[in-house]
Amino acid sequence: MSSPGGPRGARGDGESPCAGGHRGVVPRGKAQSPRASTAFTGAERNWLARLGKLRDVVRQELVARQLADELPPPSVRVIDLGCGQGTQALRLARRGYEVTGVDASPDLLARFEQDLAAEPAEVRARVRVARGLIEDCAERSGASPVPAVLCHGVLMYLADPDPVLRVIAGLTAPGGMASLLVRNGDALAMRPGLRGDWAACAEAFGSLEYANRIGVTARADRRADVTARLAGYGLQVTAWYGVRVFTDLDPSTPGDAEPQADIEALLGCEERAGRTDPYRQVAALLHLIARRPGQPPMPE
Repeated sequence: MSSPGGPRGARGDGESPCAGGHRGVVPRGKAQSPRASTAFTGAERNWLARLGKLRDVVRQELVARQLADELPPPSVRVIDLGCGQGTQALRLARRGYEVTGVDASPDLLARFEQDLAAEPAEVRARVRVARGLIEDCAERSGASPVPAVLCHGVLMYLADPDPVLRVIAGLTAPGGMASLLVRNGDALAMRPGLRGDWAACAEAFGSLEYANRIGVTARADRRADVTARLAGYGLQVTAWYGVRVFTDLDPSTPGDAEPQADIEALLGCEERAGRTDPYRQVAALLHLIARRPGQPPMPE
């Protein structure tokens, strides 16, 4: 995963980022696109400041464990749309996957480049990084469907998720899978309710907007709504998980809390809760796995 790395910032260099991009190189210096602003634009520094904090650690680790159960074996190709600082892309490359990361934020991709440079040569060789808009993956010729598409923490910053969902579906090969991480619109009242903010709690029952911890007003998705939208693009949700059940709902835990000494025990409980009803239903985030019917592509 990645970070909220949706269609914002500058365009790439004219080559389709989904067609391969550049190994370990991010095209720079292009003009701003008028389509590229989302609610996340300008919040990258707040996001980067929270990397490695408790909520980030729990999110990244749980998503990685859940992906391990759903992805085909290495070394199939994976596209990470909105890859941000490249956390999940690097994890997958270490496991042997060929990963293309696409994002439009120069700040987040600079962090990706920094971390990628510290990896062994064999890991760096499996990673392609491209700066560009998610929509461009559909607009440019050369983008070919792959066995796995990731889009984590992107939809909540888009007023209309359909253009990005359309790209995700178009890039998912027959027999392939898409992995989406979204804010849980069915549980927005939990956080204000647990901290005793009853006015905010009452408002959350009838709204999909929320103020997140990096200072952005974002949008949540109800699981049934995302499932229906994906079905309209030929993708069937076959599994879903909760991410951050206990960590996010504890009103005594500040947003910038450090990982605890008992982090492994916490992760074990979070992982079990994220797979178990009714706990996963009130998780802060939902991790949906959607598949395109058909025969998977032959290994390259």
